[in-house]
Amino acid sequence: MTDAEKDADRDDVTGMTADEKRHDQLTRAPKSDESDAAPRITTEDRGDGVTRIDVADTAKVRPGGGEARPE
Repeated sequence: MTDAEKDADRDDVTGMTADEKRHDQLTRAPKSDESDAAPRITTEDRGDGVTRIDVADTAKVRPGGGEARPE
């Protein structure tokens, strides 16, 4: 969490953290479920300031053109 996010959490009148707000927003819709709030990316610190970011295998929504991928 960045310093700006920490400051925003302290100044927030709802009393919710950024993660709690994200979960609330993504599960509020009538047909939503817990999987809608699941993490969509994974990160890996490779040292020397390099961070790898990947789409999580469990992501409900994935980037791309919608074409089927061979398994």
